[in-house]
Amino acid sequence: MIAISGLTKSFRETKAVDNVSFEVKAGSVTGLLGRNGAGKTTAFRCLLGFAQPDAGTVLFNGAPLTPQTFATIGYVPERPQLFAKLTVREHLELARRTQPNFDPTRAAELLAAFRLDGRKRPKQLSKGMQTALMLCFALASRPSILVLDEPASGLDPVMQRVVLDLIVDASTSGAAILMSSHQIGQVDRAADRIVIMRDGRVVLSGETDDLRAAAKIIEATFEGDVPDLAGLPGVQRVERMGSSVRLYTNTAPEPLVADLTARGARGLRLLDRPLEDIFLDAVADGGPVA
Repeated sequence: MIAISGLTKSFRETKAVDNVSFEVKAGSVTGLLGRNGAGKTTAFRCLLGFAQPDAGTVLFNGAPLTPQTFATIGYVPERPQLFAKLTVREHLELARRTQPNFDPTRAAELLAAFRLDGRKRPKQLSKGMQTALMLCFALASRPSILVLDEPASGLDPVMQRVVLDLIVDASTSGAAILMSSHQIGQVDRAADRIVIMRDGRVVLSGETDDLRAAAKIIEATFEGDVPDLAGLPGVQRVERMGSSVRLYTNTAPEPLVADLTARGARGLRLLDRPLEDIFLDAVADGGPVA
C-alpha cells in the first residue's frame, strides 16, 4: 500500500502541498479530487520522487521509495510523456526491454482494448490515445501500485468505460490505486475511498459509502414561522421556501433531524446527495477544513 504522512511542498511563499496525510490500501481505489491548483499533481510528483518534499514521508509497502520500487509501480502523468520519433509498437518494445515485469501478452490485449495502431507515432495520436498508450505502459507489467493522474483525459465515453473497468479489475487483483480526475462521475464509479484537497490541504476524506451515507438533504416544514437555523453543526447551506426548508449536510443527519423535530419541524424527509455535491461543498471558499 501507499502511506503518506505530513507531506509538505512549497514554491517560494506558496504551499502547494500542506501537511497532507492519507493511505491507499492494497485492493482498493482512492480518488484524489480537487480544483485546478489544489495540489494534486504536486502531491503525485512528491510521491514518486520527481519533486523533493520539504517535509513528510511516503512509504510503499512500508519502505521508502527506491529505484527498485518502480518495478512495482504503474504511473500515468497528467500530460503524456512520449518519444516523438517512436511508433506505438516501438514504445512498447522499449518498455519490454526496460521493465522487468513487462508482459507482452498483456500489452497486446491493452493495445486491442484501446484500438491503438502500433504503426502510429505520437503526433498521429489524439491526446486521448496518447493517454491510452501511457495506460498500456502502466498496466502491462501488472503493477501492485498504480498512480494515475487524469487517466481518462481526452478519451471518449466508450474508452473512459474501458479505463474504469481496467482500474476496477486491477484493484480486484490486489493493486493499490491512487487516481485523480476532474470527472467526478468516474471517481464515483471506481473509488471506494475519497480524498478532497483545497489549497494544498486535505479538507475531506473517507470511505465513499460513508460519505454518501452522511451526505443528505433534509426537507422539513414548520407550521408557524421558520426558526433561525444558522450555525447548525454539519449544515453546509439552508434553503427556505415559505414555511419549508432544505438543509444540505455532509455529516450524519440523525442529530439534525432530532434538533429540527424539537424546534417543531414536521414532514421530515431525507434525500441522498451525489458525490459531486459533496465535492462542491468541500472545495467552496470558506468551506470546512478537516
